Amino acid sequence: MTNIALSGRLLVVAQFALIGWLIWPMTPQVWSFPALGLVVCAVLLGAWTLDHNRPGNFNIRPEPKSSAMLVTGGPYRFVRHPMYSAVLLFAAAEVVAYADVWKCLAWVALAAVLSAKAILEERGLREQFAAYTAYAEKVRRFIPGLI
Repeated sequence: MTNIALSGRLLVVAQFALIGWLIWPMTPQVWSFPALGLVVCAVLLGAWTLDHNRPGNFNIRPEPKSSAMLVTGGPYRFVRHPMYSAVLLFAAAEVVAYADVWKCLAWVALAAVLSAKAILEERGLREQFAAYTAYAEKVRRFIPGLI
């Protein structure tokens, strides 16, 4: 196993550990309208993403499948990693619902892990798809027009 593959697997473990930390009830949740709004946005973005990038075309690990096709339509017109954005929206809903500083720190750590995972994934996508570099120059990683 290469160092990149090992790093990718460790990032996936960290991602799921942080998601577990975010959803584990340490304090009572308060599902306010802002928290529910974030959940709805996360679900809609996740569903839209899966409608354009079907299971079987992507890995949970940041290594692209050899049989993968480059997807640039749907939510991929606006962000390069819409599923990661959906996960961050859901995690933000948990932060709002729990109103706990530790959940906020977990969100920041999750954002860092997903950023590292995206960077690894993009290395492989650049190697596999000649058009990826031009696409990445036009489309932001997580938030349209910003990041």
